[in-house]
Amino acid sequence: MRVAIATCAEIPTGFQEDDLAEDLGATWAVWDDPSVAWERFDLVVVRSVWDADQRRDEFVKWTRRVAEGTRLLNPPEVLEWNTDKRYLAELPAAGLPTVTTRFLAPGHPLGADVLHALQDPVEIVVKPAQSAGSRDTARYVTSDGLDGAAALTARIHGTGKVAMVQPYLASVDTHGETALLYFGGAYSHAIGKGQILEAGAEPFTGMDAADPVISVRVPSYAQRQLGDRVITWLVQRFGAPLAYARVDLVEGPDGRPVIIELELTEPQLYLPFDARATGRLASAIRALAR
Repeated sequence: MRVAIATCAEIPTGFQEDDLAEDLGATWAVWDDPSVAWERFDLVVVRSVWDADQRRDEFVKWTRRVAEGTRLLNPPEVLEWNTDKRYLAELPAAGLPTVTTRFLAPGHPLGADVLHALQDPVEIVVKPAQSAGSRDTARYVTSDGLDGAAALTARIHGTGKVAMVQPYLASVDTHGETALLYFGGAYSHAIGKGQILEAGAEPFTGMDAADPVISVRVPSYAQRQLGDRVITWLVQRFGAPLAYARVDLVEGPDGRPVIIELELTEPQLYLPFDARATGRLASAIRALAR
């Protein structure tokens, strides 16, 4: 099987997935390189395309074009859905607890009405609905006024993107985030991510914006239960298991886990944090490629 792993020009040989490429006998290829003949591969696996959020429409068109000539994992309909964080609005209706989020289209400024809709949080996070990592993301204390948050919202709107506003949950400072990794619909491993946003700091820029402390984590029963429910729902939503999925959870005000994000496009999978993770992912990819 001829396999290509799609990455971006800034990291042409991927990020911490050398063993995966070796296991699959895969070739690294830059997703927007016009010289790549994607149809000559039996399978293309989307991985570290960390600049695609800056050209989402172009990226979505690329996924459709590639899928016309070969198998693409994850599938293009999944990637299109997941590269706009407005997908979060679907989750509560499916019974999946999610951090409360308000989306502000260009022309809708950040004001007191938005805070009221979020139940007047002490702190908020503002970021684009289309972004990778923590690019153009910042944390603000609401009692300090809305000037900084409103300015970032306006800056995001100036790029033509929708802005999103969420309450900043205090548990992130003490417990961080828990990321559950699933390959082929099966649980693989989990990691803990330390907090990265400092109140009042300038918004992050660039692909290397966020560098959280990462550690191996054993998820709680409640976290595993929620993660498994998400994966079951995704299979129902898209009709088949996904090659990879990362479910990012934080602790809500009541101590129960809530979803902060689903990473189905180009997430770090933290393969070095579990000795068998690469083998599990490679096996899942092979199974889905049949």
